[in-house]
Amino acid sequence: MKRIEDDNDLELIRLDSDDDWSSRRPRRRYLKEDSDLPEDDEEDDDDEEEVSSEKGSRGQAILKEILHDSLFLLAVFIITLMLVKFVGQRTVVVGESMETTLQDGDNLIVDKISYRFRQPERFEIIVFPYIYQDETYYIKRVIGLPGETVRIDENGTIFINDVPLEENYGREVIIDPGNAYNGITLGEDQYFVLGDNRNHSSDSRFAAVGIIQGDRIIGRAICRIYPFSKFGSMTPKK
Repeated sequence: MKRIEDDNDLELIRLDSDDDWSSRRPRRRYLKEDSDLPEDDEEDDDDEEEVSSEKGSRGQAILKEILHDSLFLLAVFIITLMLVKFVGQRTVVVGESMETTLQDGDNLIVDKISYRFRQPERFEIIVFPYIYQDETYYIKRVIGLPGETVRIDENGTIFINDVPLEENYGREVIIDPGNAYNGITLGEDQYFVLGDNRNHSSDSRFAAVGIIQGDRIIGRAICRIYPFSKFGSMTPKK
């Protein structure tokens, strides 16, 4: 009996032994796979490369966006400069020579392109340089056009080619006709200008301003943008 038990024991032991051996084989395979360190290192390296690639892509996207915004701002700046130089410019009125039409501190938009295609017209408000100071300009109203003779008599009446000028921009009678008393004949591309505040204006009646050559004219006032309560067109009614 014991021998059988021994056999059984042996069998049992054998079975246990086989079972252990079988159970160890996959373990050994598992250990072998776990011990394959180079593959794990490659996976880690791949993960690091993916993270690095993501960071690089994100950095490139940010750089591209910054470059795009910079180019946009540069384009806006260049267009603004072009508009100011060739199309329109904001101008601030200083002084009282154009009252009551314009007051000190009024902000205007000056159209700088129209006169490249046509001549100034009567009663338009024009801007031209003050010859004695840089970056300073006169703003006056066109009264006489090229080829016309402008005269102002002792009563303050303005004549164009001996015909009284019908206008209501000057709110007071002219006291001093200046050089226009004897008549001033305008040459080609010459203009006679007056301020609307006739007795408080330096204009074409006096040598300090004189006759205005067309190539000196910067542009025409087309709109008052400030104060907001007086916002509107400065183009004369025809």
